[in-house]
This record gives sequence, structure tokens and C-alpha cells, in this order.
Amino acid sequence: MTDKNRVSTSENERLNVLVGRWRSQGQAVATPVEPSIQIAGFDTYEWLGGGFFLIHRVDVRINDDRVEVIEMIGPYDPATQTYPMRSFDNQGNFVTMRASVNDDGVWTFTGETERATLVIAEDRNTMTARWERVDNGSDWRHWMDMTFTKVS
Repeated sequence: MTDKNRVSTSENERLNVLVGRWRSQGQAVATPVEPSIQIAGFDTYEWLGGGFFLIHRVDVRINDDRVEVIEMIGPYDPATQTYPMRSFDNQGNFVTMRASVNDDGVWTFTGETERATLVIAEDRNTMTARWERVDNGSDWRHWMDMTFTKVS
């Protein structure tokens, strides 16, 4: 095992706070042309053997539409001090983002057109996320708010 792999595995342990099954609920915020949209379902995080990649599965309903996502998070990249994220959904979309965590344990997920701030409660049984997106290349707008409650 190379030194890089040892660092990645050690840094990847910070992702353990996400491991488990979470009840997901929230809403996409209303805009002048779109109503608020309800979101409900489950998010599951589990390690792929080896401890380098965290598998994130999403199974939610957005209004009446079922949305399924599989995402791979990791391994930690010491050059950028981030965790690469690659997600694929049941509508044929592919998104690449980067995750980072500050000293207070607040996670930030950043992509070209989406970003989120994830706050994990001290008891590690609930999380909240505020998502933003950009449609015109420069003006970020509040997009959705989510709450996650650990069920296992």
C-alpha cells in the first residue's frame, strides 16, 4: 500500500458520520414561476470494500416522480483537500462535485451548477442541507432544503 492510499483511508474515515440509512424529507423552494415541490424518501450510505469509496444511494419522490441516484464519494484528494463525488441518476444525468468538511464538521458539496451545505447534528442522528443552484452561470439561488433522520 502506498503512502497516498494510507492518507486516503485515514481521511476517508471522516465520511463515517454519513454511514447508515436516512429518512429524507424536504422541498424545492417556490420561485416566481414554479411552486414548491415536496421531496420524501431515503438516502443510504455504505462503504465499498477497502474503505476508499462511500456509496450513496438516493430513492426519493419529488412530487409524483421517483428519483433514484447512485453516487460514489472519495477517495480523499490531498492536493485539493476534497472528496470527489460522481453521481448518476435514473433520468440519465451525470454530475461531478467535490465535498469538503471544515473543523466544525460542516460539509460543503460544490459542483458547476449546484452546491450544498450539510450540517450534521451533534447526536449524529439528524442532518440538514441547504441546496443552491445556478441557472445563468453566475447568480446562485436557494433551491431546496432537506432534513435527514437516521433510521439505522
